[in-house]
Amino acid sequence: MASNPSVRMADRALHLPPVAAPVAAYVPALRTGQQVRTSGQLPFVDGTLPATGKVGAEIDPADAYAYARQAGLNALAAAASVAGGIDNITSILHVTVFVASAPDFVGQPQVANGVSDLLAEIFSEAGVHTRSAVGVAVLPLDSPVEVELLCLVS
Repeated sequence: MASNPSVRMADRALHLPPVAAPVAAYVPALRTGQQVRTSGQLPFVDGTLPATGKVGAEIDPADAYAYARQAGLNALAAAASVAGGIDNITSILHVTVFVASAPDFVGQPQVANGVSDLLAEIFSEAGVHTRSAVGVAVLPLDSPVEVELLCLVS
């Protein structure tokens, strides 16, 4: 098994994207002592949202899983930018996943697994975390998902 997150990412052909520019008055991530907390990150790919709408209506839950995974990569990029690199993230403490949901959609935990599965791939046991999966009426820019991370860093 690979010994650090950067090697695990390379083994899986995963790359941290550039940190997304804030869409309002905030910073993508802040470090305080040995913790980094990210702002909510959307599933931008090359500066564009891959889809908009509500999960369970315009957005298929399987696609939302993939968007949550992408938002998780974006959150990791933000965290790594203030941690001094991905290998300085020693543990994932908490993940919050917001899912813009159709009124009758109740599969938020399965959508949030997109992020949780990604973190397990990259951090192995250090990626085990607490989590909140929250259904909401709407997210910024009509994104289907938004992800926040709380990480322990060296």
